[in-house]
Amino acid sequence: MAYKKYILTCGGTACESNKGAEIYDQLVAEADKQGVKAEVQIVKTGCFGFCERGPIVKVLPEDSFYVDVKPEDAKEIIAEDILKGRKVKRLLYKEEEQKKTAGADDIQFYQKQVRVVLRNCGAIDPENIDEYIAREGYSGLEKVLFEWTPEQLIEEMKASGLRGRGGAGFPTYLKWDFTRKAKSDVKYVICNADEGDPGAYMDRSTIEGDPHSIIEGMITAGKAIGANQGFVYIRAEYPLAIERLKIGLKQAREYGLLGKNILGSGFDFDIEIRLGAGAFVCGEETALIKSVEGNRGLPMPKPPFPANKGLWEKPTLINNVETFANIPVITAKGGAWLAKLGTEKSKGTKVFALTGKVKNSGLVEVPMGTTLREIIFEIGGGIKDGKKFKGVQTGGPSGGILTEASLDIPIDFESLMANGSMMGSGGMIVMDEDDCVVDVARFYMDFCVDESCGKCSPCRIGTTQILKLLDKIAGGNGEESDLAKLEEIGTAMTKASLCMLGGSAANPTLSTIKKYRDEYMEHIHDKKCRSGKCKKLVRFIIDSAKCIGCGVCAKKCPANCITVQDAAKYPDKKKPPLIIDQASCAKCGECMKACKFGAVTKG
Repeated sequence: MAYKKYILTCGGTACESNKGAEIYDQLVAEADKQGVKAEVQIVKTGCFGFCERGPIVKVLPEDSFYVDVKPEDAKEIIAEDILKGRKVKRLLYKEEEQKKTAGADDIQFYQKQVRVVLRNCGAIDPENIDEYIAREGYSGLEKVLFEWTPEQLIEEMKASGLRGRGGAGFPTYLKWDFTRKAKSDVKYVICNADEGDPGAYMDRSTIEGDPHSIIEGMITAGKAIGANQGFVYIRAEYPLAIERLKIGLKQAREYGLLGKNILGSGFDFDIEIRLGAGAFVCGEETALIKSVEGNRGLPMPKPPFPANKGLWEKPTLINNVETFANIPVITAKGGAWLAKLGTEKSKGTKVFALTGKVKNSGLVEVPMGTTLREIIFEIGGGIKDGKKFKGVQTGGPSGGILTEASLDIPIDFESLMANGSMMGSGGMIVMDEDDCVVDVARFYMDFCVDESCGKCSPCRIGTTQILKLLDKIAGGNGEESDLAKLEEIGTAMTKASLCMLGGSAANPTLSTIKKYRDEYMEHIHDKKCRSGKCKKLVRFIIDSAKCIGCGVCAKKCPANCITVQDAAKYPDKKKPPLIIDQASCAKCGECMKACKFGAVTKG
C-alpha cells in the first residue's frame, strides 16, 4: 500500500515512560476517526536521540519535527499536518538562539552527528524485519555466506579499523582472528549487552531501535570464527530491549536467517538470550562467561583469554552491542567506507549518552576525532541555566573527569587516556559550577563498593578505604595526608586488582585530586564546600543588615533552629533580625528558599 504520509513516533524507553505509547495509540485512533487511516502510516520507532525534548513525533515527507508531544496533541497533528498539510507550529522544535522552527536536518543537535550505529533508530519499526531489510539490512550477510571466506571477512574488518566499543578499544579484526585460529570443535559468540554504567543507555537504545543489526552482526561473527551458537547477555532491567530482541530473533528464524542451513548456505547459527541480574562486574568478559554458564559472575585471571578458553572452556568471541551494530555496515559498504570516518588510530564513529548539566541531553553519535567542545557546546547546546562548565566525566565509574583545558582534544582512545580519562562504553556526564568534585568522587566510589564482587582484596578493601577517606574529607574531618593515602591506595588498586572494575575504580578520585586539588584543600583546611553538596560543611547564615525580622524562614525551618536576636542590639529595626543555631541546623536550605530579601546566604 502506498501512503501519502508517514508518522514516526518515538518508542524508546524514555519516551515510553513519558506516555509515548499513549501518543502512538491516540494518533492511530485519530487517523481512523478523521478518515485518513488509509493515507498515513503510523510507526513506533526506536530512540530519535534527542531525549531532552521527547516524546518526539516526526511527519514525513515534510520533515515536521514535533517535540514535547502529549497524547492530547494527536488530534491536532492529524487534523492540521495530515489533513490540511499545515505544520502545528506550537509543537515544532525551535532553535534557542534563532527562535525559529527547524526540521530535523536543520537542528543543531544533529548537525555534526554521523549515524552509523544509530542509522535505523528513529527511522524504522524495530519490530518489522522487512523495514530493516529495506534499508540494506542483511545485504552484507549475503556476501558473508556466499562470497567471502572467513579470512576475507576478517581482512575486511581489518580494513575498517574498527576497535571494540566496549571500552578497551582492542582491534576487532584481531580478536576475531585469534578466535578463528583457536583449535576446537565448538566455539561461541557472545554479545555483551550488560550496560551498567551510571548515565549510560547507548546499547539498550540500540537494541530497542534496531535489534536486527545486532543479530546480523553476530551471525557474521559466527561465520568468521566458525561458531554455530551465539548468546546475548542482557540485563533483566531492560524489558523493552529484551522484548524487541525476542521478536527480532523469531522473525530472523522465520526468514531462514537463523537456525540450520541459513539461506541454503550450509552454515548453521542460532542465538539465545541470557538475562543478567544487574551485577556491574558481569560486564567484565570473564565474569559474564561465568554468569552465562549459570555460575556466580566472578572475574577470572587472564590468560587464558576467552578467545582460547571461554564459555564452557571453549573459544569464545565477546563484543559489545555497539561493536556488533557496526558489522552490517562494514559488510554492506566495505571496510574502507568506515575507515574514512574518524582519526588515524580510531576509525568510525562513537555513540555517547550525553547527560548531566547540559541543555540537550540524549544519544549522540559522532565521528572519532570530534572534540568535547563540539559535543557539549554545539550538539549539547552548552550548560544549563547559564552556569559555568566545570568538567565532564567520560568512561563511567572507570573514567576520569576532564576539565576545560581538555575541551578541544579530539575524542579517540589515545587522546582520552593521555588526558587522564578513557572512552569506556560511552557515558558522558557534564558538570557545572554547582557540582562538587569530592561529592562526585564519593558517588562513583560508593557505586564501586556496592558493585565489587569481593574476590580480590585490592578492590574489596581498596574501594572501601577510599570511600571512608572521601567521607572523612566531605564531613569536614579531612587532613592533607589523606590525599597521599588516596593516591597510594588508588595506585595499588590500579596495579593489583584482578579485573578492570577494581583496576579503574580509583580513576575518578585520582583524576579529581590531580585536577581539582584546590577544591580538596578547601574541604580540608577551610572546612568549606563551595558548591554546598557536602552537607556537613554547609552553613546557612542570616545577614542581620538585610533581615527584616518577618519570620518566614523560621516558619519553614523543619529543625526549629531559627530564633530572634536580642532586640536591644538593633534599636534602629522595627523587628530584630533572626539567627540560625548552627548546631541544630539540618542543612536543608528551606530558609534560603523562603527568604525574599536575600538575607539568607550559604557559606
